[in-house]
Amino acid sequence: MFQRPPQASSRADRILDAAAMLLLRMGYRKVTIEDIAKQADIGKGTVYLHWRSKEQLFQALLRRESIVLVEGMRDRLRSDVAEIKPHRLVRSSFVAVHQRPLTMALVVGNVELLGKLREGTVGSKELLVTDRFFEILARHGLLRADVPNLVHALRATSAGFYLLGTVDPTSVGLDVEARADALAHVIRHAFEPAGEPPKEVLAAAAAELCAIFDDLIACYRTWIYAAEPG
Repeated sequence: MFQRPPQASSRADRILDAAAMLLLRMGYRKVTIEDIAKQADIGKGTVYLHWRSKEQLFQALLRRESIVLVEGMRDRLRSDVAEIKPHRLVRSSFVAVHQRPLTMALVVGNVELLGKLREGTVGSKELLVTDRFFEILARHGLLRADVPNLVHALRATSAGFYLLGTVDPTSVGLDVEARADALAHVIRHAFEPAGEPPKEVLAAAAAELCAIFDDLIACYRTWIYAAEPG
């Protein structure tokens, strides 16, 4: 469940593994540094060698979750440039998020699980990446130019698919793959131009997005492991 990014730091990640397990079991408000240290089989002081506070530790955990998600998107783009098509990107992300409970909790704003933690999870770096993501797709002609308030419409559409089950659990009735297919269909026909984009366009857009993902991953790694002792 707690898949680590490649090149993870062993002790720091052992602490984060423990924090993830306890967060899912108890929720952010109830978990203490003492609980995490005991679960990781280390002293409480050792935790503070890596992160100065409980909130900083859990922010590191959520960024580590993001690394796994972003690396998956990047790797799919490198293996198949057609994955840059918006409906395919959205579909694969939808499935990946549903496979990771912590990421799903963040996406749907699970206050009971995350508490105040969710308030500080998105910073200027993340917002910049999101803006550039949409700019790349639009500049390469992979999104329609005639949709009013395009970015808002895309986000609202995707959010509806994520949130429906939390608003009305009885209304879902489909497995994740089927819901992902439905979301991809809507994105393809509502937000993408008709016809098939040239492969060179897909390759150029995919290369740009992979470069952004590489930069974001490096930024996250620095944030998570900056205080790594020795």
